[in-house]
Amino acid sequence: MDTIFLHDLKIDTVIGIWDWERRIRQTVIIDLDMATDIRRAAESDGVDDTLNYKDVAKRVQQFVGESEFQLVEAMAERIAELVRGEFDVPWVRVRVAKPGAIRGAGDVGVLIERGERPA
Repeated sequence: MDTIFLHDLKIDTVIGIWDWERRIRQTVIIDLDMATDIRRAAESDGVDDTLNYKDVAKRVQQFVGESEFQLVEAMAERIAELVRGEFDVPWVRVRVAKPGAIRGAGDVGVLIERGERPA
């Protein structure tokens, strides 16, 4: 199985548990690795024969931008469900980072994998 990836997608959203976080927008950074078979697209050289990462990016940007999660864990889980459900992806790895969330740490977040990665 092949992997199409979309990394370093920056989206402003409401995220956090503290009152002050609920009143502002913060940037999260999302990485997606998605299992797919690219052979048909490689043969045809046509975007209609592949997982269109532009469509995935636009949908995730819209979803996350409109969301108001408290936890990055919940955000990651919903992103995985969205990608698997709307784009027929059998396996996805989702990384959601919240830079600056912990003083002294450059980055914090979660990394999850959902679905079965085909052989």
